[in-house]
Amino acid sequence: MYDLLLFNIGQLLLPASSSHPLKGEEMKHLHVIEKAALAVKDGRVAWIGQTVKGERLEALSYLDVQGKVISPGLVDPHTHFVFAGSREHELALKQAGVPYLDILASGGGILSTVKSTKNSSEDELLTKSSFHLERMISYGVTTVEGKSGYGLDRETELKQLRVMKKLQEKYPIQMVSTFLGPHAIPPAFKGESDQFLEEMISLLKEIKEQSLAEYVDIFCETGVFTVEQSKRFLEAGKKLGFGMKIHADEIDPLGGTELAVTLGATSADHLVAASEEGIKQLSTSNTVAVLLPGTTFYLGKEHYAKARKMIDGGAAVALATDFNPGSCVTENLQMIMSLAALKLNMSAEEIWNAVTINAAIAIGKEDVAGTLRIGAQADFVIWDIPNYQYLPYHFGVNHANSVFVAGKRFGGLNHEL
Repeated sequence: MYDLLLFNIGQLLLPASSSHPLKGEEMKHLHVIEKAALAVKDGRVAWIGQTVKGERLEALSYLDVQGKVISPGLVDPHTHFVFAGSREHELALKQAGVPYLDILASGGGILSTVKSTKNSSEDELLTKSSFHLERMISYGVTTVEGKSGYGLDRETELKQLRVMKKLQEKYPIQMVSTFLGPHAIPPAFKGESDQFLEEMISLLKEIKEQSLAEYVDIFCETGVFTVEQSKRFLEAGKKLGFGMKIHADEIDPLGGTELAVTLGATSADHLVAASEEGIKQLSTSNTVAVLLPGTTFYLGKEHYAKARKMIDGGAAVALATDFNPGSCVTENLQMIMSLAALKLNMSAEEIWNAVTINAAIAIGKEDVAGTLRIGAQADFVIWDIPNYQYLPYHFGVNHANSVFVAGKRFGGLNHEL
């Protein structure tokens, strides 16, 4: 006797279940069952098959999906959703051509968000972050990574991480926390980036002892942290048992991509300016390239990450929103899927793999997210689309009909079946 049987599924998407990311040609293949059925018991996938006319398995409840598409819950492997304040007033300055460094010098940019986050209580951050998280879920995300990095000091960084831990307890979805203390260099440490980095390294043991983060991350970029500094920070985290991630080669090809591969980092993120050598090295590793086309779009840049070259060369690619108040102000991973089609020239199959199994592997959640298989947690989305190719094609709207976490419909969504 199953708890729930979903039948009359138009297409059931079953990305490959793997402990290694899908790379190159593997990303082009997506297992799809037509006229499918799915059974849930005790919050887990218990049976997968096809709808047979006149046949009905025993279940406590039944749901006619009416020919809609079901996929695993989406995975967003790069976000900054715990922050205070907003920066809409800076948009007019950007439109007027005011350089970012001038905005920063006047107290805007990331420093504005840092100030607001420092001045907010944990309860205030929890309320605001819950709003953003619930919006992500409404777009079909059931697994998400969140980074700190809007503190740039001990107490505020820990405060952000404590809020994420509370959110993990508050919501049934899968969450991963990442310590991004070296996100920028605060004004008090101007010209003293090594000293600031040492302060962030000194926090690692405390974060580990309190189980506040699973990963460490650093912004390796011109004017922020060098490749050598990034190596020092990531290796310090690795020694304490943290997974490694890196903001790499977003603006200049410094070699952050190569560093990620050398250290065995779980992911290297951004990579708009990744070098030919960096892309080549990605293809020989299991480091996932997490691409963030929404950031490139929002910043008005012309050149996007070379997803086509990466995939055709044999690398593993995932997609994420990079939701944050400065460079990508959207919780909508579906919009990112459309940008991946339009700006990264990725196929529908590659896109679905990039927001499910590869995204799960990019944050170490492949055992519990990113695919639907017998025994896995029943996190899935019912989509108001006729086929899986339709979602990247019809952009800017929410196609999620219902989001299920551990076999139960998440409240507040959307349309009745």
